[in-house]
Amino acid sequence: MRYIFKFPDIGEGLEEGKIIEWYVKKGQSIESGDALVKMETDKVVTDIPSPKSGILAVLYGGVGDTVKVGSALVEIDIPGVEGEAAVAQAQDKPEAPSQETVDEKDFAGVVGTMEIAGDGAYLPSGDEGRPVKSDAPKTRKALATPVARAMAKDYGIDINEVTGTGPAGRIMKKDIEGHSKSSASVNIHVPMPKASAEGRTRIEPLSQIRKTIAKNMLRSKQSTAHMSIMDEVEVSALVEGRARLNEALAEQGIRLSYLPFIIKAITLALKDHPILNAELDMENERIIYKNFYNIGIAMDTPEGLVVPIIKDADRKSLIELASDIKDLMSRSQERKLTLDDLRDGTFSITSYGSIGGYFGVPVIAYPQVAIFGIGRLTEKPIVKNHELAIGQILPISMSVDHRIVDGAEVSRFLNQVLAYLKEPLLLLAYEGGTQ
Repeated sequence: MRYIFKFPDIGEGLEEGKIIEWYVKKGQSIESGDALVKMETDKVVTDIPSPKSGILAVLYGGVGDTVKVGSALVEIDIPGVEGEAAVAQAQDKPEAPSQETVDEKDFAGVVGTMEIAGDGAYLPSGDEGRPVKSDAPKTRKALATPVARAMAKDYGIDINEVTGTGPAGRIMKKDIEGHSKSSASVNIHVPMPKASAEGRTRIEPLSQIRKTIAKNMLRSKQSTAHMSIMDEVEVSALVEGRARLNEALAEQGIRLSYLPFIIKAITLALKDHPILNAELDMENERIIYKNFYNIGIAMDTPEGLVVPIIKDADRKSLIELASDIKDLMSRSQERKLTLDDLRDGTFSITSYGSIGGYFGVPVIAYPQVAIFGIGRLTEKPIVKNHELAIGQILPISMSVDHRIVDGAEVSRFLNQVLAYLKEPLLLLAYEGGTQ
């Protein structure tokens, strides 16, 4: 019996993924739950496990190929019906494949769809398939691999005019390439990073992460009414307090950055300004207030921007927040974040000052309604007690969805956050707890 396992939607609204590495090969025996392939999906890299035990008959796509959700990923021969018997049954009593939904509990949370061969169905694989005759009338949509279909679309080829040489006449990548060679008007090549003949340009396909960033940024700008406010806060007390804490914690190997203090200040202020921890549901004409505080932290990685989430940040101490930040940063650099690390954020923070920026206009992580930006901490002359002094100035900015958040509310929220940063002892009063 043959199973066709389709690439499942393992995220929220996932449309496609790119093959990073195959762990298996054709003809290999596998057990249910064994990792089949490493896929780059949305903003994470994740392994796709096998839903069933059996023998791998077909692997669709190679490293670097993009696979659409719902497209065939592998075919698995299940013990019970041998190939020749399946062919005989298919010739006598042809049947359409039936459908079976894979339960999420069966294999590590991955949900997809498999096609299961019925008693009279034959789903050939490899070289044992019978090619469709070139003179046969085309009465249905051409059978093709996702890669072949994408190549045909990219290069303007009518896929129904291509003769497939794969299983059951399936059109493969090599068929598209072969078709292109017979047509003087089309020049097909596999898109790869390359330099032009003149060496003046370099072409590189978009990564999955970069495509997702572009889509999310555009959606945010198109779906929200951005308004931004900028301010400065003198944080000499915070600088001194952090230094004393780090000195006291040095023997434990703990070092606090400024970010845990800022997260603590924001979560405390959000409880007094719940509209900034909400979501606007225009379709149902309502506001969804979140009674939990999951803070997204924008992190720069070699592959692009990711925003992992610190869950229930309001319940954590400064040390716990520092530990979570360190863990998320390490795993983001190593591409080991999970989908759960990126879900259910209610408010976001971006620290462009860590690279060198002073002020910025951050883009809201839709469907959230606010994002807090942190600039570079700088020494500046200030007036203190009617005298000039050197102050530690932290520039901040904040963008909100003006459809749901009024300017006065943003100002009140920022006044409270900045008050906590001016006097960090107020943060310690609520250490690990709530107001």
